[in-house]
Amino acid sequence: MNTPTAVPASPEIAKSRAIAGATINYHDLGHGQPLLLIHGSGPGVSAWANWRGVMPDLSKHFRVIAPDMLGFGHTRSDNPPTFDVERWVDQVVALLDALGLQQVDVVGNSFGGAIALHLARKHPQRVRRLALMGAVSLSFDITPGLDLVWAYQPSLEAMRGLMKVFAHDQSLISDDLIASRYQVSTQRGMDKVYESLFPAPRQRWVDALAHSEEQLRALKHPTLIMHGREDQVIPLSISLRLMAILPNATLLVFGNCGHWTQIEKREAFIAALRDFLDR
Repeated sequence: MNTPTAVPASPEIAKSRAIAGATINYHDLGHGQPLLLIHGSGPGVSAWANWRGVMPDLSKHFRVIAPDMLGFGHTRSDNPPTFDVERWVDQVVALLDALGLQQVDVVGNSFGGAIALHLARKHPQRVRRLALMGAVSLSFDITPGLDLVWAYQPSLEAMRGLMKVFAHDQSLISDDLIASRYQVSTQRGMDKVYESLFPAPRQRWVDALAHSEEQLRALKHPTLIMHGREDQVIPLSISLRLMAILPNATLLVFGNCGHWTQIEKREAFIAALRDFLDR
């Protein structure tokens, strides 16, 4: 008699909370000062895909909260996902309220950095410190790299092209990685959801995520800005401008690094983040 083999649960799926018409998939690891991680906006992205390399180490020192944002990963909503900054900020606030967290440190990657800045501006008391990685902060002419990311149409070759844009270290790009990211980008109809989030013309989504210089100058939170020197998605010049505007900012530029700071410079990223948060 054959015994059915149990299918292992996806590591992307963690805890869930039903909040305001949505079911939020989120990781909640470790103890201590709460640290909220907000992922980027690439196709097939999730909190686990974005942060899996650093969550185990960070959770030894902090309580790590990493949600799938609406329209991404395994978070589900009763309403069709659309590009809506207010809704993404409201999602974060609702999750913090549900977890009883009045104030957190926030790490935002790319799109997630933009949402982190909007959270700090709209709810300043909920944020203690900010760490931003290749964040959309100020408006800029959309780069060919970012346009390629948001215009993604599922295929193995399209995913291979995106991986080459994300990473400066091309040795990180394997056939297995490409196949895995492609599969995730098409499962459960997420390719159609992703397409609906970033329709052309895509410059408007950069502008919608960005802040004015006046808005940014008003932010008093201690902020660590991190950027890969060879980033093809978000230009380094944006973080240089941001550094000159934010009142309490520190800038760390990683050489030989693209848009994947937490992957390409994992150990240095963790060390810099810990030092900044522990001050």
